[in-house]
This record gives sequence, structure tokens and C-alpha cells, in this order.
Amino acid sequence: MIRPVKRLGQNFLRDPNTARRIVAALDVPQDSPVVEVGPGTGALTGMLAGRFGRFAALEVDERAVQHLRQTLPGVDIRHGDVLKADWRALADELGRPLHVVSNLPYYITSEILFGLVDARAAIGKAVVMMQREVARRIVAVPRTKEYGILSVVLQRTCVPTLLFDVSPNVFYPKPDVTSSVLRLDFAEGPGDGDDPAWFRTVVRTAFNQRRKTLRNSLGRLGAEVPERWRECRAEELSPADFVDLAAYLRGTLHPETLHGTDQTS
Repeated sequence: MIRPVKRLGQNFLRDPNTARRIVAALDVPQDSPVVEVGPGTGALTGMLAGRFGRFAALEVDERAVQHLRQTLPGVDIRHGDVLKADWRALADELGRPLHVVSNLPYYITSEILFGLVDARAAIGKAVVMMQREVARRIVAVPRTKEYGILSVVLQRTCVPTLLFDVSPNVFYPKPDVTSSVLRLDFAEGPGDGDDPAWFRTVVRTAFNQRRKTLRNSLGRLGAEVPERWRECRAEELSPADFVDLAAYLRGTLHPETLHGTDQTS
């Protein structure tokens, strides 16, 4: 047994039933290219490799890499850091769209998700497990405390679906929190406008001072917020509103075409 390393955020899944549910949640054809991120001791790896003909696993822990290569000979196990992964190159090698499965390390969940967002042209679906609190933020609706940057960016770049919760009891070591599994469909994302980087800048700037009205929080961007949203806070705008707001602030959307949130609602 590999001893979990705390700095790597390792909590190994030990329940075959949960593993089967996660694998089944990736509802794509068996000839689809699939990459597993952070396989650890291989709770999902054997099932995934057996189901999908074009499969590779990416693992940062050399001990786990050696363990998996010994226990699953013939399976493509690669030593590498997911934060440095070139998703487009992997998709070019294995095929497009690339699908991803992962029990995400809690401490780098957001970084991995934004990495997938940046490479979404090469990504089809992702089935990922994370802290329930983070999962709830991704699917949150406006005017709630959970609604924020992750909600807006993910809901515009993919279609997130909350599938099921996972008890801490099925991991070793047992984490202090409950986990949740989500499916992210990047192919069906409604889109984040003509300038994704600018869109994300507007969203981050607005939510980094979420108690302020947008007139005050976005003033540093050098453009005037449309009248209908001037006295709103970030949490009051829908993801679609933020797409329009970003385009307006960039000068590519005329104010008369804004269809934003009804302020009387």
C-alpha cells in the first residue's frame, strides 16, 4: 500500500461501488479518448482502461506510477504534473474531443478546473470528484452566498451537472469533508464571449469586491458600468449578464442591445 502524502492532497478512493458509479457517469462511446488525472492506487484506473480503448493516466507521484505500472501492465501510465499538462497536445495524440476523469486533489481543484476551461476546445466531458462545498459553488444560482467566480465561469464554458455525493468513509485517509461528483460538458457550454480572458477579468474584479456595487468594484477597469447594473452587486447578475457586461465594457456591445437582469425581480 502506498502511504498517502499530505502535501499532494492524497485521499485514495477504496470503494469499488463508488468507483463504478464514477466510471459509468462518463457517458461517452468506448472508442473515446480518456485521460485520468491523479489515479493514485488505481481505484478507477483498471475500470477505465478496460472500458476505453484510448486511455492514459497522468500521475505526479512516482511511487504511484511504479505501483500502477506493476499492477496494471500494458496500461498507459504517465508521470507528470496536471498543472503543467498540455491538454491540446494530449488531444492531438489520443484524439478529440478528449474526456477527463479525476478524483481532484482538494488543494488544486480550482487550478485544474480553470486549466480545463482554457483548453476546452480540445475537451469534451469531464467527470470530476471534489469537495461538496466547491461543487455547490459551481452549480450555484445568482443571489446566493455560494454564487461566485467558479459559478459564472464554469456555467458559461460548460454545462455542469451535480451527480451524487460521496461519503468520507470510502477514502483513505478519511477526509474531513463530504465529496461530490460532477459531470462537466464542455461541448455544450453556452460560451463566454469573444474575449474569454477579458470576460474572466471582469468576473474576477466584480467578485473580488462582492460587497460593493459594480459601479465601484469595476471602476478600475476604466469604463462606465451600464445604468441598469450600476447599483447591483456581482451576485445579482446571471452568467449571461456577465457576458454582456464584459462586451459592453470592452466597447463591443451597444447599451440598447443589453437584455440583462430585470432589476424588479
